[in-house]
Amino acid sequence: MLRRLILTNFRNYRAASLEADRRPVVLCGPNGAGKTNLIEAISFLAPGRGLRRATLEEVAFREGDGSWAVAAEVEGALGLATLGTGIECGREEGASSVRVCRIDGEPVASAAAFAEHLRVIWLVPAMDSLFVGAPSERRRFLDRLALAVDGQHSSRVNALERALRSRNRLLEEPRPDPHWLDAVEHETAELAVAVAGVRAETVRRLGDVLASRRDSPFPPAAIALEGWLEQAIPLQPATAIEERYRAALREGRARDAAAGRTLDGPHLTDLAVTYAQKGTAAAAASTGEQKAILIGLILAQARLMAAMTGFAPVVLLDEVVAHLDPGRRAALYEELAKLGAQVWMTGADPALFAEIADRANMFDVDSGQLRRHAT
Repeated sequence: MLRRLILTNFRNYRAASLEADRRPVVLCGPNGAGKTNLIEAISFLAPGRGLRRATLEEVAFREGDGSWAVAAEVEGALGLATLGTGIECGREEGASSVRVCRIDGEPVASAAAFAEHLRVIWLVPAMDSLFVGAPSERRRFLDRLALAVDGQHSSRVNALERALRSRNRLLEEPRPDPHWLDAVEHETAELAVAVAGVRAETVRRLGDVLASRRDSPFPPAAIALEGWLEQAIPLQPATAIEERYRAALREGRARDAAAGRTLDGPHLTDLAVTYAQKGTAAAAASTGEQKAILIGLILAQARLMAAMTGFAPVVLLDEVVAHLDPGRRAALYEELAKLGAQVWMTGADPALFAEIADRANMFDVDSGQLRRHAT
């Protein structure tokens, strides 16, 4: 859990700090006050670009010098630790921003190192269109789920994307060097099978968790992968799949060169989600049903992470309860209590949290200012 969170020049917070304990943390305030900004800061203690996928420059305080910092005192898997990340000032004009990450004051290579101490998952309103949106959004969601199985998964996904870009650039040349192409495609195939393997294992494990929760008030989903590499993982050795994909890349060079992109591989995989109770695609469910299915997936992810790592993740829920009827809202609070996780929630109306107000850390947020909610 986070015992203390400290923000410096982050979004609309020039300077802010907040202390919490194991109870839920509830942030209440009007739209634009900075509630989501605060939990976004926490999401930067995980690999990636945070829950808004913002650039490093976008999160800096507008009236600052371009630097920003997020630090947290964490009671995590390895005991007490201080995690910190941000951009330091003093960069040359025109130079690209470089994110700095530290654990107990010592620099580490990236935020992936934070996973040894802390895991973070989130559900935000932008994810409400997950089932009807582009496949790329579902892949991104899937790859965040996969971090429960392998903390280095995002690094491999990024490496695969770089390898594919390198191949695409080579194919743009009038007469690409076949030896370079062979080398790049060899690396691409190895990374592709590694990424597909973790995704397949994630779906298998998460499917088991979902199947065990048939009595949940949030409709359980059936999940599957639509991609031949992932489907081949349990059926063939990894080396055989790698060679099969290398052959596909070789045979598709002319086609991919004409298209300007690689038309086969795990970078095109989709996550198929089915509303198990009705046997229909989640995309065909009502808006309320889709929201409930999504909450069920996040809860299942939290349980999977706790089972695999031995400690529960920090759960960030942005404006979730406002869209639930009273019965399902009470059920969500009960489910969250069973997780044993530190949960951070945001909402405009304190009345929505009345059921847990006496067992939560309640804060009022207003224009980047924080104060304890008056009881």
